[in-house]
Amino acid sequence: MIRYLQLMLFGVLVAISGAVHAVQPAVLQTENVTIVFEPSLQTVADDVVRLYPKLRRELEGFLGWNFDINPRVVLISQHRRFQELSGHKNFVAYAIPQKNLVVIDHTRMNMRPFTLEITLKHELCHLFLHRYVNNRNLPKWLDEGVCQWVSDGIGELYVDKNWSGLDAAVMAGRVIPFRRLGDYFPRDRASLTLAYEQSKSFINYIDRQYGYGALLEILAFLKNGESIDYAVMGSLDVSLEQLEKEWLAQLDTTPRWLIFLASHIYAILFFLAAIMTMFGFIRLLIKRRRIYREWEEEDD
Repeated sequence: MIRYLQLMLFGVLVAISGAVHAVQPAVLQTENVTIVFEPSLQTVADDVVRLYPKLRRELEGFLGWNFDINPRVVLISQHRRFQELSGHKNFVAYAIPQKNLVVIDHTRMNMRPFTLEITLKHELCHLFLHRYVNNRNLPKWLDEGVCQWVSDGIGELYVDKNWSGLDAAVMAGRVIPFRRLGDYFPRDRASLTLAYEQSKSFINYIDRQYGYGALLEILAFLKNGESIDYAVMGSLDVSLEQLEKEWLAQLDTTPRWLIFLASHIYAILFFLAAIMTMFGFIRLLIKRRRIYREWEEEDD
């Protein structure tokens, strides 16, 4: 039976990777989770087994639902291979809820702010939400926003922390309407980053403005088969369009240039120090030339 399971999971791994010549995977199975991995990642697979019960309890406690599925976690040891699977070079992990499947690029797990625990929690949250909410009732922005919310603000997309697409979009008036982020996110890097940032910011706004319970109530409406418009109105007593306007107005109240300066303060100080050093050097050269001319005049 174990041998049959190994062969079956090997077939799944080959199918999703499209690599017939893939390394023979190892399988580590517990009562609640199955990990498929290359033998070199044995320690990482053990970590998944250790972390899974804790993350499951945290998600159940956070959302108030019973996590009654047994996910499969595939650990990838080669970034290029993972990139072929995900279809985008900036992802560090992804989930396929229809298959209860999580795929993680282990090569990115030591790159701040990503850790195995936070990344696994984020992807399990996707499985959790789709377990109870029908796909047509769960907007993409809400799915990603909530999963970033429960995983300490960390998503599954590797972005440059020195640059904020949201700040730039607000200043330029180019924020993406959430109606366009309901079914899928754009694929180009700048728009994709902006979509993730908007989703996190919007969910955080609802949490701050209306409270943690309001978000859970929205999810409860969706779980019962209601639309996102009905869920927002029923929970917050405001339409989704009005809520989006409130969120944008709140962003506009804080000068984005001030946020930009605060987030880039060290780079700005370094640049100013370099400019001051350059001017000091130029002044030194001018002073030396003046002294040389005075010496020459005295010699004459």
